[in-house]
Amino acid sequence: MERSLGVGGAVVLAASSTAATSSIGIGLGLLAGVVGLHLPALMLLAFLPVLAIAGAYGRLNRVDPDAGSSYRWVGRTLNPWLGFLTGWVNVVGTVVFMAYTTAVTGSAVLQLLGEAGLVRIGRLALDPDSTLQSTLIGLAVLIAAALVAVRGLDLAARLQRYLLVFEYAVLLGFCGYGLVAGDQPFSAEWFDPFALPSAQALAQGMVLAVFCYWGFESVFSVGEEVHDARDASRGGFIALTAMLLLFLLAGTAFQRVLPLGELADNGAHGLTYFGAKLARQPFAALPLIALTFSAAASLQAAVVPTARGMYAMGRDGTVGRVWTRLHPRHRTPAAGTLLITAIAVVLAVLSLVIPTVGALISAAVNAIGIVVALYYALTAVAAAVRFRPLLRTAPAEALRVVVAPLLGALVLLAVGGYLVWDFYRSADHFELSADNGWFELSAVAFMIVSGLPAAAWARWHRRAPYFLPRTDEDLPARPTN
Repeated sequence: MERSLGVGGAVVLAASSTAATSSIGIGLGLLAGVVGLHLPALMLLAFLPVLAIAGAYGRLNRVDPDAGSSYRWVGRTLNPWLGFLTGWVNVVGTVVFMAYTTAVTGSAVLQLLGEAGLVRIGRLALDPDSTLQSTLIGLAVLIAAALVAVRGLDLAARLQRYLLVFEYAVLLGFCGYGLVAGDQPFSAEWFDPFALPSAQALAQGMVLAVFCYWGFESVFSVGEEVHDARDASRGGFIALTAMLLLFLLAGTAFQRVLPLGELADNGAHGLTYFGAKLARQPFAALPLIALTFSAAASLQAAVVPTARGMYAMGRDGTVGRVWTRLHPRHRTPAAGTLLITAIAVVLAVLSLVIPTVGALISAAVNAIGIVVALYYALTAVAAAVRFRPLLRTAPAEALRVVVAPLLGALVLLAVGGYLVWDFYRSADHFELSADNGWFELSAVAFMIVSGLPAAAWARWHRRAPYFLPRTDEDLPARPTN
């Protein structure tokens, strides 16, 4: 693959993957229903373990840039089975994200059509909360995004750069105005993590907040395609810091403008409702347009690292060689990009059993948040093990790449484990419903357990070299200070 990406493109890819506008427009309403008027406190609290784990990603990428990123690092340092599962849940989680984001994108398009006065086509009434209508429209956007990704990272980054500029301008403008124009009294308690209502609210809120930050690490999957491996690290950290500032601004502005009941009740339509409270048409439609752009960009940003992760797995022989086929002209993993898109299309169609977009989002976000916490934690542990000699030779550096990632991993494992337990005890039967705890757990279990037979097939049928005993020559060189 060609080295066609600089630090600017890396920032754009990471920022598009985290999809701040979508996370704000959808996630803040869901979070408010869990933690009340403590959105800024929770986003600050969740940022700390994610920042610690970002340090692990950055240092691992410096010594061993690889398209497989955490899949390769965990497999080399800890255990190939754990490494395979890390790559597997990353891919499966992203495909689930792509499947439900098609519905989010389609829903936003339908809302825009409604604002323009188009509420019916023939006898069909257009409904933004219909998963069928939203998914069909979103699938067209997904396919278009995949075709652009096949063309190459340079084109994808240029396209997303313009979308990001518009999104951020709208967010900064509306949220900045909301801070001044809002009539809800400001309270310092909004920033107090000790004021959170319960341990259950803390655990579920942390998982949802980690989901909002999820995606910064996608830039490390293109470590072989940036001009300098450090550019990927810089891009990830810049994007992550920008996310924190945007989430704090938006969380505070939302709570200045919207009472808790309105914020929680609007959930997936929070940003649209927020815009309508602050401005009249046509300006009130700007946040909705920004949400549409963000959702479309995140689809493209999701397929790029996922296809490269599968490319790395195919290169190691753990999956079929079809995943390693590059486009003859653009030198991108074209076959993998199209296959990932096809799988997401199938999953999006299957998700139609969940009747409303809001319920679909709730089910998907909780499940993905738990598996993200798991593979973040495994990557952090891999960094702590890999760089543990620094505890003796460079204690100050070890705090950043050994101690901090390990503490971040423990936090994420604790909140993820608590939420799993809470889902288990919240129901006494299985029901195909987004608010059924056993259904939530079954989604998480499927993402993880489905990787075991795939790993076994790779190990004993494919006899992938990835699972062979490692030698010192197989490990990346030790970092230099």
